[in-house]
Amino acid sequence: MKILIVVDMQNDFVTGALKNEQAQMIVPNVAAKLKRAAEDESCRIIFTADTHTAGYLKTEEGIHLPVEHCINGTWGHEIIEELKDCAADGEVCRKETFGAVKLGEMLRGMEKNGGHIGSVELIGLCTDICVISNALLVKAFLPDTHITVDAACCAGVTPASHETALDAMQGCQIEVINRGSEPWK
Repeated sequence: MKILIVVDMQNDFVTGALKNEQAQMIVPNVAAKLKRAAEDESCRIIFTADTHTAGYLKTEEGIHLPVEHCINGTWGHEIIEELKDCAADGEVCRKETFGAVKLGEMLRGMEKNGGHIGSVELIGLCTDICVISNALLVKAFLPDTHITVDAACCAGVTPASHETALDAMQGCQIEVINRGSEPWK
């Protein structure tokens, strides 16, 4: 079985409170990859959703990033319109911080219950925060599983921080594919 993890493709990261141009540019690539994955019966799609409450600004993350975003129940928390159909068909793992421990536990549980995971691919936002956190988390939970990150379907806070995160993931034996094919290059 293949797993495609779509990290935090939510309104607030693309066009909302924490929007950035690179995030907007990867949307067609992400939509195309999701369409192909949805047609592949051996592929399971899992979305992560950054999920905060009204007290976000008092959290450790909120102190360091004092911008309310992805507040549960708001438009900013929702998966972007271009991906909503796939999100409705897939699983959504809500997370309160960068890495989704529930995701790692779910994947390890799938492995223990006889569902061999041959590979895991991650795409989404932000390469340098949540994508890297979840890629390393998956690597910790499934150390013998091949993990890839599609650079053309990821965007960081800045192009430079995106590149730094890709380098770090490669150093941790995570394969980075389509590097140099990012839409802003």
